[in-house]
Amino acid sequence: MADWSTIASVGTAVGTLFLGLATFSSVRSANRTAKIAEESLQVGLRPLLVPTRPDDRPERVMFQDDHFVMVEGGRAAAEWDGEVLYFVIPLRNVGNGVALLHGWEVIPERLIGGQDRPDPDSFRRMTRDLYIPNGDQGFWQGGMREATDERRPAIVRAVEERTSITIDLLYGDYEGGQRTITRIALVPKHDAPQWIPQVSRHWNLDRADPR
Repeated sequence: MADWSTIASVGTAVGTLFLGLATFSSVRSANRTAKIAEESLQVGLRPLLVPTRPDDRPERVMFQDDHFVMVEGGRAAAEWDGEVLYFVIPLRNVGNGVALLHGWEVIPERLIGGQDRPDPDSFRRMTRDLYIPNGDQGFWQGGMREATDERRPAIVRAVEERTSITIDLLYGDYEGGQRTITRIALVPKHDAPQWIPQVSRHWNLDRADPR
């Protein structure tokens, strides 16, 4: 004679097992969908900065001391007026999101991208908010005024003697995430007073590098 109590218990256990498997599969699928949606959102916010093209419009940039610098498309500026170092790089945002510049550093030599990633905590912070819309152009500007800055003499010498220098830019999306460091070499243009900017490396700080 069948033991209906045992059969009912087994049936209940089997049903519970299938329900658990279905729930697990559903949760896993929902997590995967949420992850894909989050990645798509991040891609939609992600900026990427490169120098402008030669046929882009010039940028006229004013500094806080009312000093003006005019830079053509596809060029950069590095000036020393005897007291202050002025730097300007016109930039184009080829990413999908708005870029917000956070900080910068200048090195009095040309560095290649194969070196270790710079420490973002060592960067000089921007004194004004500079946003660059996606698919559009803007600029970065930086000034060195502190006579006690230990790097300044070497940078002044590089600008006066017109030898290559390196600018590292720290930026992210407009919400402050997806931080990126872009390394740009400024190579002197010997038949003109301006410089040619060349990107050598992009580093991702908040996600894996694409290499």
